[in-house]
Amino acid sequence: MTKVSIIMGSQSDLPVMNEAIEILNEFKIKVEVDIVSAHRTPEKMSLFGSEAHKRGIKVIIAGAGGAAHLPGMIASLSPVPVIGVPIKSKNSLEGWDSILSILQMPGGVPVATVALNGAKNAGILAAQILGIENKEIQKKILKYKNSLKEKVIQSGREIKNNNLE
Repeated sequence: MTKVSIIMGSQSDLPVMNEAIEILNEFKIKVEVDIVSAHRTPEKMSLFGSEAHKRGIKVIIAGAGGAAHLPGMIASLSPVPVIGVPIKSKNSLEGWDSILSILQMPGGVPVATVALNGAKNAGILAAQILGIENKEIQKKILKYKNSLKEKVIQSGREIKNNNLE
């Protein structure tokens, strides 16, 4: 079964990362979740990054705040695509430290980076990556995107109707 691994630097990141978990669950994509700190558990991080593909992980979503080294370090160790989620933590510089730490990777070590606290988009991007090879997931993505379109159309109708009264 297709698997996405969602990792984060600490438990305080979980409220943000839950959005990725929820959207992947909505798409019925198998998810594993763990705390892997680049600074406090470097051995665990190294083993996770070097072994993920052997365990059937197809995409890794890595969230981190502050210095945010986790996504880049995992990307340096793994052949699996990594999506980084910068997290605005209580000691961050309005999230810019996380954004730049994840976004500004050296050549050869790519990390797809979503917006600050953008875990939902990370989950959707992971599903889209998996949908390239899995047509059932791709159908779910298309249905989801169509539902977004329908919500906008419905909102437009409601606004028009409210302004006519």
